Amino acid sequence: MFQIIGIVLLFAMVFGSYIMAGGKMDVIIHAAPHELMAIGGAGVAAFLIGNSVTVIKATLGGFGTIFKGPKWKAQDYRDLLSLLFLLTKTMKSKGVIALEAHIEKPHESTIFSRYPKIAHDHFAVDFICDTLRMMTMNLEDPHQVEDAMEKQLEKHHHEAHGAAHALTQLSDGLPALGIVAAVLGVIKTMGSITEPPAVLGTMIGGALVGTFMGVFMAYGLVGPMATRLGGVLDEDHNFYKIIQAVLVAHLHGNAAQISVEIGRGNVPSAYQPSFAELEEALSQMPNE
Repeated sequence: MFQIIGIVLLFAMVFGSYIMAGGKMDVIIHAAPHELMAIGGAGVAAFLIGNSVTVIKATLGGFGTIFKGPKWKAQDYRDLLSLLFLLTKTMKSKGVIALEAHIEKPHESTIFSRYPKIAHDHFAVDFICDTLRMMTMNLEDPHQVEDAMEKQLEKHHHEAHGAAHALTQLSDGLPALGIVAAVLGVIKTMGSITEPPAVLGTMIGGALVGTFMGVFMAYGLVGPMATRLGGVLDEDHNFYKIIQAVLVAHLHGNAAQISVEIGRGNVPSAYQPSFAELEEALSQMPNE
C-alpha cells in the first residue's frame, strides 16, 4: 500500500512542481515515448545480458514481493515456534525413531501438516529436517551443527538477494543510459542546426528529457524498489534464523520449552509473540 502511495506521490510532486513553475508538458509528452524506448529498452537488454535465467525469473517474481511485503507474519512465527516445540519434544520424549517418521517424509507428517504455510516452504522444511537428521546421525557438537546451519543460511540468503542485486545494478545504469538517449537527441538536433531557434529549442528540450528520464527512473523508481526488495528478503531471512536458534538450543540439551523460548527472544520485535501468547499456543496443542 505505501509503495503505491509513494509512486503516486513521486509523480505528483515531480511533475506538479514542474507545472507550477510554468513548465510545459508538451515537450515531455512528445519526447517521452522515444526516450523511454531507448532507456527502458537498453536497460532491459542490459539486464538480460548481465543476469542468469534464475535471477531474471526471481526478479520478475520479486516485483510482487515489493508490494506484498514480507512473506512471514506474526502468526507464522508463532506457528514456527509451535512446530519446533513439537519436533524437539518428540525427539526428547520418544527418541530418534519416533522423530524419523516426521523428518524422512515431512509431507506425510502429522506435525508438519498442522502448519501448511510452513510445510509448503521447501527451504524451511528441508532446513529443519536436514538439521534434525544430522542430530540423529550422532552429530552432537552444537558448534559444528551451528556452523553447518550458518553456511546453509548464507547460501540461501545470497541466492535470494540475486534479484535485489540485479535491480540495483539496473538502477545504477539508468542515468548513464539516459545520457546516451540525450546524446542521440543532441546529434539529431545538430543535424537540424539550420532550423529556427524555436525549433532547435524544442529539439534540445526533447533531448534533455532523456537525461531526466534516466535519473528519474533510477532514483525515483528502480533504486527504491531494489532497496525495498532487499529489505523484505532480509526480514524473511529472520524466519529461518529462528529455526537455527531453537535447534542449536535443543542440541545444547535444553528442554523443548526452553529452546523455543530462546527462539522467541530472537523473533523480530514487530512479530514477536509475548511469553504468555506463546505459552497459550503451546498449551492448546494436543499431544503428538
